[in-house]
Amino acid sequence: MSELLLKNARIIDPARNIDQIGNIAVADGVIVEEAGLKNPEVIDLSGKILSPGFIDVHVHLRQPGNTTAETIASGTAAAAAGGFTSIVAMPNTNPSADTAGAIEYLRRIAAEQAVVKVLPCGNMTKGGKGEEMAGIGSLKNAGVVALSDDGKCIQDHGLMRHVVEYAKSFNLPIMDHCEETTLAAGGVMNEGKWSVLLGMNGIPGASEELIIARNILFARQINWKIHMQHVSTRESVDMLRRARAKGIPVTGEATPHHLTLNDECIKKFDTNYKMNPPLRSEDDRLALIEGVADGTITVIATDHAPHTQTAKLVEFDHAPFGIIGLETALPVCYTQLVASGIISVDKLIAKMTVGPAEVLGMENYSLAVGNPADITVFDPAAEYVIDKNTFRSKSRNTPFDGMSVKGKINLTVVDGKIVYRAGC
Repeated sequence: MSELLLKNARIIDPARNIDQIGNIAVADGVIVEEAGLKNPEVIDLSGKILSPGFIDVHVHLRQPGNTTAETIASGTAAAAAGGFTSIVAMPNTNPSADTAGAIEYLRRIAAEQAVVKVLPCGNMTKGGKGEEMAGIGSLKNAGVVALSDDGKCIQDHGLMRHVVEYAKSFNLPIMDHCEETTLAAGGVMNEGKWSVLLGMNGIPGASEELIIARNILFARQINWKIHMQHVSTRESVDMLRRARAKGIPVTGEATPHHLTLNDECIKKFDTNYKMNPPLRSEDDRLALIEGVADGTITVIATDHAPHTQTAKLVEFDHAPFGIIGLETALPVCYTQLVASGIISVDKLIAKMTVGPAEVLGMENYSLAVGNPADITVFDPAAEYVIDKNTFRSKSRNTPFDGMSVKGKINLTVVDGKIVYRAGC
C-alpha cells in the first residue's frame, strides 16, 4: 500500500488532548512514525485542520429497498465527501436488517462498493414493527455494532425492557428513535405557534420526552447504554443532563438541522424542512446548543435520509420526513457553532469523533501510532456556497442549498487510502 506524509497540519486529536502543528505519517493502512517512511506521497496541509476520521452513527443508505434515493455506493461517496470515514447504516431498509442474512448482504455489498467503513445496525424487533424481539444473538454474530428500530419506536415498555436486557448481554448499545406514537399521530411539524398559524397538525415535544424519560429509567435499572437519537427539545436536553450527572449510561445526539433551524422555516412550505422529529422552537434550538456546549450532547449525527425529488415534490402534509446531511454536516456546524464563537473547533471535532466512538464502544479512537489511518482534513477558512447539484448523494433533499458557509473538507483517508480529495 502507498505511504503518505501529511505535513504542517493543525492536528486536533480530542482523545489525546492534542492541538498542535505537526505531521502524520501513514503506511500499510495505519499511522506510523515518520522515520519509518520510505517513499511517501507528501501533501502539504498548511492552514488545514487534521483530525481522526469523522464517524456518523445515524445514516440511511436505502439499500436494499429504495436504491432510486440512495445506494451503498452513492451514500458512502457522499460520506467521504463529508469527511466521514465510518458510518452506521440504519436497519429500516426493505427488507429490514433483522436477520443475519440481511446483515451479511449489507456487509457483502459494502465490501464491494463502499469507499468508507459501513458499520451495520440491526433491528431491535422483527421488521422494526415493535411487536417481537429480533434474534439479537444472531445479529451480533453477523457483525452488527448496535441495535435500533430507527424511524420507529417500541411502544410496548415490557418488550423494550427485554430488548435492553438482551442488548446488554451481547454488549450492543441501543440507539432509539424516541417517539410516543399516540401523541405524534398525524403530526407533520412541531406543535406550537407556527403549527397554529399555518394550520398544520403538530407533533408535541412531549411525544419525544415521554420516551426519553422511559429510556433513562431502563438505562438506570438495567445499567446499560441507551443512545437517544436526534434529540430536539429543551426538556429532553434537561433530562439527559440530569441523568448523566447521576452516572446513568445514556447519551444523546443532535443533528446539524436541529442545531441551526427552527419551526418558523416551515412557513415556506418547503418539504426540505420536513423531518422527524420536526424542527422545534427557537428556544428548543438554543437549548440544544447549550447541551452541545456543556457536554450533555456528546454526538453530532446527520440522520442522513435521502428521498427522491418526486417523493418530496408533493403537498407538505404528504411528503416523507427526512433530509440528507452527510455532505453539509461539517460546514453547517462549523459555520453556525465555531465561526460564530459558540464552541471551539476541538469541541466540534470531539462530537464527530470520540463522542460517536464512545457510543459504539470503540476504544482509543485517535491518531496514535498503530491505529488505522482514518483521517479527515478540512480548511476552516474556506468560504463557499453550498450547491446541492455537486453532491455525490443520489438525492438532493436539503434545506441548506444556497447557504454561505465556512469549512471545507479537503481530504478523507480510510485505512490509509485517499477516498476523497479536493484542494490539497
